[in-house]
Amino acid sequence: MMLGVYDYTVVLTYVSVLISMGGMLFSMNGYPRMAIVCLALSGFCDMFDGKIARTKKNRTEVEKKFGIQIDSLADIICFGVGPTLIAYRMGMNHGIGVAILMFYVLAGLIRLAWYNVSEEIRQEETTENRECYQGLPITSMAVALPILYVFRPILGKDFIIALHALVLIIGLLFITNFRLRKPKKLGQTVMVIIVALAVLHGLHIW
Repeated sequence: MMLGVYDYTVVLTYVSVLISMGGMLFSMNGYPRMAIVCLALSGFCDMFDGKIARTKKNRTEVEKKFGIQIDSLADIICFGVGPTLIAYRMGMNHGIGVAILMFYVLAGLIRLAWYNVSEEIRQEETTENRECYQGLPITSMAVALPILYVFRPILGKDFIIALHALVLIIGLLFITNFRLRKPKKLGQTVMVIIVALAVLHGLHIW
């Protein structure tokens, strides 16, 4: 018997981690386009992993708690460390840039730990789905960074400034206490389209 959960409720989370690891390797070896594609694909997986998990009505408490933990652990890899390596290779590799990247990962980690605690308490009190995010979800970088990268040719030399600003602002929003309503079907559709366009752009199809 193996430790962990291996049914369909966590498959997309595991796939997301594997894709993200591929993206980090692409980034380290000088293939930023493919790294961005992997980041976008990881974000795509994350959009649906929770929905798939909730289709299993007879999940045990252990499976539910495991789902919360594994999702956050995957998120810090896919949308915390992954984007940091991509941004580092894109030019945030000196002084202020490195400090911003370190802050970004720490803020993402704090945000995820806070989410884990609050979500576990919430699930003990209600079975209703969460209507709002508290603080900006860490998965936002899977949309924000690909969008910025698409505009890299237009931004030219200003791209590196925009990259610094993006990472810093998103990191701050991770730990800022505000409520953000979860996107409805239209919002989710828009995000899927954005991710798809980023992937096509990265693959030179668009």
